[in-house]
Amino acid sequence: MRTPTRTPARTATIGRGTALGAALLCLLASTAQATPAQAISTQTASAPAPPPAPARVATAPALPAPDLAALRRVLRTAVAQGAPGALARVDDRGAVSKVTVGVADKATRRAMTTTDRFRIGSVTKTFSAVVLLQLADEGRLRLDAPVNTYLPGLLPDRRITVRQVLGHRSGLYDYTEDLFARTVPGFEAVRNKVFTYRQLVQLSLRHRPTNAPGAAYSYSNTNFVVAGLLIEKLTGRPVATAYQDRIIRPLGLRDTFYVHPRTTIPGAHTHGYLTPDRAGAPLVDATEQTASWAQSAGAMISSARDLNTFFSALARGKLLAPARQAQLERFRQVSSTTAYGLGLRRRLLSCGVSVYGHTGLVQGYSTYAFTSTDGRRTLTALANTSNNGAVLTTLYGSLDAVFCGRSADRAMATPQRPAP
Repeated sequence: MRTPTRTPARTATIGRGTALGAALLCLLASTAQATPAQAISTQTASAPAPPPAPARVATAPALPAPDLAALRRVLRTAVAQGAPGALARVDDRGAVSKVTVGVADKATRRAMTTTDRFRIGSVTKTFSAVVLLQLADEGRLRLDAPVNTYLPGLLPDRRITVRQVLGHRSGLYDYTEDLFARTVPGFEAVRNKVFTYRQLVQLSLRHRPTNAPGAAYSYSNTNFVVAGLLIEKLTGRPVATAYQDRIIRPLGLRDTFYVHPRTTIPGAHTHGYLTPDRAGAPLVDATEQTASWAQSAGAMISSARDLNTFFSALARGKLLAPARQAQLERFRQVSSTTAYGLGLRRRLLSCGVSVYGHTGLVQGYSTYAFTSTDGRRTLTALANTSNNGAVLTTLYGSLDAVFCGRSADRAMATPQRPAP
């Protein structure tokens, strides 16, 4: 997703993870007054011990303790830059830390809480990739087979493989560039619309490819629409059933749903607010939407607890056989600090630590969900606004605060823009 500043030339969609616009603003130096819009809560509690380690033994450098004060400053800065609220949850070898600031609902002024559900945008892509890799484990899919082997005639270029789709190297144009060339009008045009997968693919195929198959990395939501089609064709069932049977139920995720095309988020949830193109224009409540334009590329709903559980399990080898796990983690560099595997990002932080996960941007919500490479420390951070480049850049600082510890403040003084 290409993420604009508050006065964007282009608004776009989910998950590209690039923060355009101003660099990270100076962090606030003092604690805000304890009003619902500004109150900050930090909680640390004991949690059940993580499940026994799998046969796969991941190695990761010893990490310093998370810097919760730095994390709190990151969230406060995001709110100062225009997010109504922000939250973070850290799961660290059985200990849980929670930080919140601001409000989950502008209308009622209800305070932000880490237990709320929210739209996770392109974090959905990792779920979709895991399902397809499980199907590969079962011998029902070959990663280097052309997509058209399983979906005859879908793509005009018969060279495009499943692996290229999952790694954003297919060259398929991102149709969301057209849908959201203007932020609010584009969103309102599709807020209640229901697309089929093939309609979305056809929107992409109106354009020439961005590159030859395999020639370059080019992030495109079209790739994971194709992934959804593959899941449904190979399983004979909706993607919602695949997510439920293969990930949600086995991991005991209580807040994770794929409700498309329903417009509502079940249960207690954080409202999401879209930042318009025009500077100073009021935020638009984007909570209720079909997310049909995203589907298997970005329509899932979850919570901080569930995302931490998912990414920890994934890094610990609990969802894939070792050979397929190796395929997932076959990263290729896309910038100096970011590499992409199959539906999974690796980020190199300022302290030299690498973390795995994904970003998620969907109208109203900006999410970072990452884990240490051994799955023992996980972070989910959320700001309930989107299309605000300053907020997205700021939220990137949560990774340094949690995984680099006390070195985080030095890193955040000269922040790096997150790469796609």
